[in-house]
Amino acid sequence: MPAVTADTLTLPRLPELSEVATGWRPVRKVVQAQKFLEGEGFQVRRPFPGADLALADPFLLLDHMGAVEYGPGEAKGAPWHPHRGFETVTYMIDGAFEHQDSTGGGGLITDGATQWMTAGSGVLHSELPPQEMVAKGGLFHGVQLWVNLPKVAKWSPPRYQDIKARDAVLLSSDDGGALVRVIAGDVAGYRGPGMTYTPITYLHATFSAGARLALPWPEDFNALVYVLSGRGTVGAEKRPLEEGRLAVFGHGSAVTMQADTTWDVLVLGGLPLNEPVARYGPFVMNTRREILDAIEDFQAGRLGRTHVPHVSPADEEV
Repeated sequence: MPAVTADTLTLPRLPELSEVATGWRPVRKVVQAQKFLEGEGFQVRRPFPGADLALADPFLLLDHMGAVEYGPGEAKGAPWHPHRGFETVTYMIDGAFEHQDSTGGGGLITDGATQWMTAGSGVLHSELPPQEMVAKGGLFHGVQLWVNLPKVAKWSPPRYQDIKARDAVLLSSDDGGALVRVIAGDVAGYRGPGMTYTPITYLHATFSAGARLALPWPEDFNALVYVLSGRGTVGAEKRPLEEGRLAVFGHGSAVTMQADTTWDVLVLGGLPLNEPVARYGPFVMNTRREILDAIEDFQAGRLGRTHVPHVSPADEEV
């Protein structure tokens, strides 16, 4: 059960879209997430990048962590490692992850919170379960999304956005059966708290069985739906989609989906950058030379900053 819940009958409702006058996006492809080991050996399910979907421009990677109930001593994370040239968006649905950067800063990401790390020109960090979870075990369920930065922003100063669970914009589907949490971007005029260099929309929806969700979607964005748990159908053609699978949509002005069971999905899309991509492990740049420079800077201790600012939606309003 996701940490952030609400009574959908009390929330703003998304508009009902015309069945005949709406340009529903067709499902172009369904991708099965593959299993990988990351960090100290924790398992992730990754629908991209992979053989079936190399790149979902402007997205680079999607890792589904859990859901898993760890026993004492089982929880693992990702110790110190560098990044340059993109953003990592860590969304903890249940449980906690503790972030530290090269200055000793960071914070706890827990129970519905999101940390949006802009690596930009370069940063060193670690992502580990808190010591209490390592000692006692517990539920762990989260997602990490990598968002590419356009060439003009790859050298931006590193920054963290600390998005608390209460900051997400909560909406209801037009039938009242689905809870929508908007983390970033605009959905029918409702804007999430995440600040982005690359225009994207990112949301998490929880459905009761039989509920339907129809979302207006920018025609110049791509559109993806990934299933965290449960089973349902996507697209006007009602293509089946279950846990661990990703649907890639074609062109249109709206996406639709319907739950067969209780169903949790991520819906994401963005404006493709259409720029050259050079990537090597934790570095994503535009040219091979820039990748070699990143490796040299890391080996020479030049990667990272002494002070990396943390901001929150409340800070931005001041």
